Amino acid sequence: MFTSPGSIAFSIHNIDVHWYGITMSLSMLLGLFTVLIIRKNFFKEITVDSIFDIAFFLIIVGIVSARFYYVLVDWSYFSKHPLEIPAIWNGGISIQGAILGCIFTFLEYSKEKNLNFFRYADLLCFGLLTGQILGRWGNFFNSEAFGLPTNLPWKLYIPFEARPIEYKGFEFFHPTFLYESIGNLIIFLILLFVIFKFKNIKNGTIFYTYIILYSFLRIFTEHIRIDSVLNVFGIPIAQITSILLIIFAIIGLYFLYGKDKSNSLY
Repeated sequence: MFTSPGSIAFSIHNIDVHWYGITMSLSMLLGLFTVLIIRKNFFKEITVDSIFDIAFFLIIVGIVSARFYYVLVDWSYFSKHPLEIPAIWNGGISIQGAILGCIFTFLEYSKEKNLNFFRYADLLCFGLLTGQILGRWGNFFNSEAFGLPTNLPWKLYIPFEARPIEYKGFEFFHPTFLYESIGNLIIFLILLFVIFKFKNIKNGTIFYTYIILYSFLRIFTEHIRIDSVLNVFGIPIAQITSILLIIFAIIGLYFLYGKDKSNSLY
């Protein structure tokens, strides 16, 4: 059974320091460290200086776009509470928003700097996954992003005030944050196996494969989660976004490998 210790880690002069912020900060640092380790072993032609430049740039873009996406899909709430828009320490950022924002922004950045977008994207996926593995625990501390009620041994206790109205009578829920954290770890290991086993894969293979695998994971967890802020025809917006990303990535892989059978992964 999981029980959150609460959202506030400690206070300094009446200023609360939230576990969510600590978790996000650590996830970014660990993600950057992971990128440096992967670069040293598999992407040696990419310089450390360029990684630091890009990492700082994309972290800012990722945070802003993640929050912007979340606010946009939950505009019915934030339009009435505009002062809460910058309060990301209370939760409410979207990894899908971060992914989309970073893709579009880095496409333009790589053109300006004459960088190979897909080569860098393949490398950065490992840092992103590392950040997701740890970052999802921020939801645990905030008692958010949980799933349907359950009595499984790994059930998550949710305080009464954090439960949706229709689930006030339940105490334990699926820890979907944990499912995503473990799922992202598995994806990380799969992609690490790919670059270790297959030396001649084309640039972009890791990037597109990450998008497909994570999107399938997100479809699964969204099927269990009960906190979707926007549904379209009864389908959570996160699942719709995931489906579109899968289609995008499959098309991308086709252009990489489908037209030239001699360049298969094997």
